Amino acid sequence: MAAFLRGKQAGIQNDLSAGIIPGLFSPDDRARFGINSQIGSLAYDPVQSLLAIGTNETTFGSGQIYIFGQSRVQATFILPRRASVKALQFVADRLVSLDSKNEVIIWDLQSGKKQAVYAPPGVVTAMVTDPMIDWALIGLQNGDVIAYDLDREKAAPLRLPNFWREKSPRSRLLSVVSMQLHPRDIGQLLIGYTEGAVIYSFKQNRPIKYFQYEVPSGAPGGTADPMSMGDIRRPRLTQVFWHPTGTFVGTAYDDATMVIWDPKDGRVVMARTLTDTNVNIPGKRSKNSNDAETFALKEPFARIVWCAKENPDDTGILVAGGVNTTVPQTGMTFFELGPTPVYATSSWQVLTDHFEGKRQRLLPTPPGAEVVNFCLIPRSSPHFAGAQDPIAILALLTSGELITLSFPSGYPISPTNILPPSVSFVHPFVTSIAVTPLDRGRWLGMVENRQQGPQLLKGGAEGIKPLRKYESRNIVQMAHGDGTVRLWDAGRGDEVENTLTLQVDIARALGRFDDVNITTMSLGAQTGEFAIGTQTGEVVMYRWGGNKRYGRESQPTVEVTPGGLTDIESRAEPSLKEGLQPFVLYDTNQGPIRAVKMSDVGFVGVGTENGMFSIIDLRGPAVIFSASMSEFAKSEKRSSFIKKGSSQTSAKPDWPVVIEFGVMTLEGDNYSSIACFVGTNLGKVITFKILPQSNGGYTAQFAGVTALGDSVISINPIVASTGRIAAATGATVGALRTGQQTNGTLLVVTQSEVRIFKPATAKGAHKAFDDFFCESASITEFEGHGFALVGIFGDGTARAFSIPSLKEISAAKIEMLDKTRISSTIVTPSGDIFGWTGPSEVAMLSAWGSGQPLPRTQDNLYNPEAVVPPRPTISNLQWISGTQYVSPTDLDLLIGGPDRPPSKRMLAAAADEDRAARSGGPSRAGAQTEGWGDYMTRQLNERTERLNIVGDSMDRVQENSAGWAEDVSKYASKQKRNLVLGSITGKWF
Repeated sequence: MAAFLRGKQAGIQNDLSAGIIPGLFSPDDRARFGINSQIGSLAYDPVQSLLAIGTNETTFGSGQIYIFGQSRVQATFILPRRASVKALQFVADRLVSLDSKNEVIIWDLQSGKKQAVYAPPGVVTAMVTDPMIDWALIGLQNGDVIAYDLDREKAAPLRLPNFWREKSPRSRLLSVVSMQLHPRDIGQLLIGYTEGAVIYSFKQNRPIKYFQYEVPSGAPGGTADPMSMGDIRRPRLTQVFWHPTGTFVGTAYDDATMVIWDPKDGRVVMARTLTDTNVNIPGKRSKNSNDAETFALKEPFARIVWCAKENPDDTGILVAGGVNTTVPQTGMTFFELGPTPVYATSSWQVLTDHFEGKRQRLLPTPPGAEVVNFCLIPRSSPHFAGAQDPIAILALLTSGELITLSFPSGYPISPTNILPPSVSFVHPFVTSIAVTPLDRGRWLGMVENRQQGPQLLKGGAEGIKPLRKYESRNIVQMAHGDGTVRLWDAGRGDEVENTLTLQVDIARALGRFDDVNITTMSLGAQTGEFAIGTQTGEVVMYRWGGNKRYGRESQPTVEVTPGGLTDIESRAEPSLKEGLQPFVLYDTNQGPIRAVKMSDVGFVGVGTENGMFSIIDLRGPAVIFSASMSEFAKSEKRSSFIKKGSSQTSAKPDWPVVIEFGVMTLEGDNYSSIACFVGTNLGKVITFKILPQSNGGYTAQFAGVTALGDSVISINPIVASTGRIAAATGATVGALRTGQQTNGTLLVVTQSEVRIFKPATAKGAHKAFDDFFCESASITEFEGHGFALVGIFGDGTARAFSIPSLKEISAAKIEMLDKTRISSTIVTPSGDIFGWTGPSEVAMLSAWGSGQPLPRTQDNLYNPEAVVPPRPTISNLQWISGTQYVSPTDLDLLIGGPDRPPSKRMLAAAADEDRAARSGGPSRAGAQTEGWGDYMTRQLNERTERLNIVGDSMDRVQENSAGWAEDVSKYASKQKRNLVLGSITGKWF
């Protein structure tokens, strides 16, 4: 009976929800955008051109691994247990992860599934892999190093003891803190312990060099503390790293000191901080100490990478951390060293002077944030510890955000169309979002023409999805903390035809780069015009077009008119040739902007926190209406018995929170007109009529006000006979000239009730929400079934109500949404729901579904045609000087033993060789006729004979490898004696 009465009161004769039954309202989980939790690790594969991001376990979710490729290619790996991702490393067709539960997990990039899980016998403190080997070397807290076979998915027999404990038996807490394989000779492993570093030789099965840094008495060291300069100090080691050609060894310590060593004789070549050199020499004075009583504290090193250009001998050192705490500008430091001196012919002084550096560069980061981790983006090579010829740096800040910098210049790189939209959620953080169903044809034509650098992610291929050609696109508008807004198509579970992202720079349009906080956004559903409101009371309006000042950085002075409109076309971005260009600026000077609405017929509604409401006609442009909400408030009857001492009570401030435009016949009129509906935070709905004038302009008139219970959530003007939105479009406004009338009604939702009435003042039908506040709502269309009101409530449920009876059709729990941000949830007219699941991740659901869980990605990550290039080898001079080279195949024998069969990768290569031989075509080995299978057989026989391990058990692998090393050493010595090298110094030998 109540439903029947509401229908009559609303003035709607038909049941607009007749075809919707309760079983049809069961939201499908369609997609995730953003990063679910705090970022903890990064990795980049230049061969596959993929980016991996690992997150930490927080209150918002467990750690996850995201893999990103070109365009919208994305995959998510879920850890089997709640944990944080500590490290990520790409190895050929695998991704190896280490989590806080000390589990090493191998993920298959081809299938996108977990391949194996290994729990090492202890706490893992370091892990090292290489693209050319099938082994993960794992350093433990007790100082041991073990190996795991990635191909056979089991532990290897090799186990290296704590070599530093053998050198210093009295030492305690000697854990492995860092490891790195020799960049050219894979047979050497640099191991860093808390007290020093060791070079271990797989060939000789023993440590061949120890490095222990000691600051003598009287030397400043890293801290330059005058109270401790009289003592001998041994700072704790934090990281080890090789020179790109293995000529030098680097170690880093907790006193912000870097030490460069000669790996041949173990001497210190240079000990320095970011500002001082030779800090290990007694009597050396720090540049940052003015007197003997003061010293500068330094941040600890976060990470150090020894980078190289295309020529690996032309190097530089990139450092995160280690700066003085008193320095106002934060950032990373890059020491450009230049070409490395020829070790064999250079004096010791030349080698020492080389590490003074040619120049030092600061790569600035945002103020108040420091780099805690970074990932280099090499152009092509995965070798040299991923640091050869990098083009960019992706850095993680203490705030949890990402920044991208060019290398080595350090200029900020915008992630727009360089990184996927999900990465942009934390680049920098998104402060708010809006979603607008934009006309498909309009969106396909909105393709920016902007100067941009090369793509960083080119890997993967998108899966096949259905194509919907006649529906509006869900365009997401993301406001970022740096004053930029990015627009992109989230799709509807279908193929995204225009995958590009648009960007507008609000800071540039405002003419300042501080105090830029975006409060609200509105995109025209058919025109693509864009309006943005700020905390300081400005509204910036954008239009699509060309840039008349393209390529010119100079920005002319623009005088902003307080309370009026200012032309800001000259503030366009010089790098943007065509796109959303700044058009006009409206400085309200009335407090923060709380509501803005861009119509499709040239009008913009603006509401401020001080209660001012304005209507702008963009045809002029001109402000055609401006008034305070208090002028339209109905006088409230006050009680005559006021407590003594209270002379008066101040009214609560009332300001606009929702603005909508529509075309309909208002109550008491016999014609239709353009109407603007304004909802306030105190529950008032104010209606204005926009009427044409004889001079071609427009004027706005107050039509009436209706008071509801509390803050307005949603205003929906609909056609009473069909239920469709009575929107103000070019077609409906043009039809007004012919006298066409639209019998419309207004459906308004507040936090505690919903009302359907004919504007401006009719009573209409009403329904109260008894249990929970409504946080977001919209009329949605279920194609082929009808229309219904879908609302999101504070208890984390979505409810559908029929129109006009307002009877609850069904309710569904939405468990994945963050209840603390549920008021920011968005419901679109198509029934799509966008809600925050955490600080930087949004879920997209479809209200009209069948309760399907989040689908598995259909994107392909791995490209089998992208082959890892051969690993760099030692030079001829290094070989002549006695360096014993070990190939990856030799290392397989040394670690895995002779009984380990060829890896799956080698067997696949052998099958490829066989197919090529049968077909008569060229093989991957070029002119080589010997297949991988034959090659492996021959190698195994030769190495077995040389190692004298025929019939030996796995327990004697290390002993026999040492014997083979002795044979190779004797052979190298014989070659030396036969050479005539009279002009070469003794450093050759």
